[in-house]
Amino acid sequence: MTTITSETRLTSSLPAINANTLGLMFISGFFATIAFDLWGQVISPGLGFANLSPHGLAKSLLGSLGLPNGNFAGYFVHFYLVGLIGYPIGWMFIFAPLWKRIVGQTHWLLPSAIYGLGLWVFAIGGITSLAGLPFFLNFSGIVWVALVGHVLYGIILVATLKVIDRT
Repeated sequence: MTTITSETRLTSSLPAINANTLGLMFISGFFATIAFDLWGQVISPGLGFANLSPHGLAKSLLGSLGLPNGNFAGYFVHFYLVGLIGYPIGWMFIFAPLWKRIVGQTHWLLPSAIYGLGLWVFAIGGITSLAGLPFFLNFSGIVWVALVGHVLYGIILVATLKVIDRT
């Protein structure tokens, strides 16, 4: 009986799969990706730090998989597949429900920042290796700019969901 209750509780914490959820994913992912790119491609280099090129990582991954890896493909994967779909799915259907089940109800800022940290480890630690690039890009300057960018992404993603939820 306890198992059924806990399974029901986990299922009830998942968002419904419908047009509303898809819209939430796209809107929150849009603002989070814009914040990520603004930081990594405008603010960071403007402050004298590294310039992020996330589409370049996507191009490298596609090329290592033998797929078309031109500029369009890199931007498409980075912005649409990852920024608008992949990372929001990760938050809404995996990380947030697990966080609530394991840790309980907390303020949204802490889990969103931790989620961003996890995205950084996934992208810079994992995807770079799959793409044939050095592990964590040899901890060059771009890695630290990417860390801030991914944490910022997580925070903006969840903040946007919270703002929409209040309206």
